[in-house]
Amino acid sequence: MQAPIAVTIPDAVKATGMSRTSIYEAMKRGDLTARKAGRRTLISFADLEAYLASLPTYQAGA
Repeated sequence: MQAPIAVTIPDAVKATGMSRTSIYEAMKRGDLTARKAGRRTLISFADLEAYLASLPTYQAGA
């Protein structure tokens, strides 16, 4: 089965493990791009992956 092109906010929460609030905050800052399709807010799966890749890596003891 093919990976989705875009996901809704609830699906982005499930896929990333991030909170709904943190996803909306990233969108508000402009770090994560979303598009509207009628009443639905969609996030490109590629944009979601790029956003996650841009987050800092975990540094033990830092």
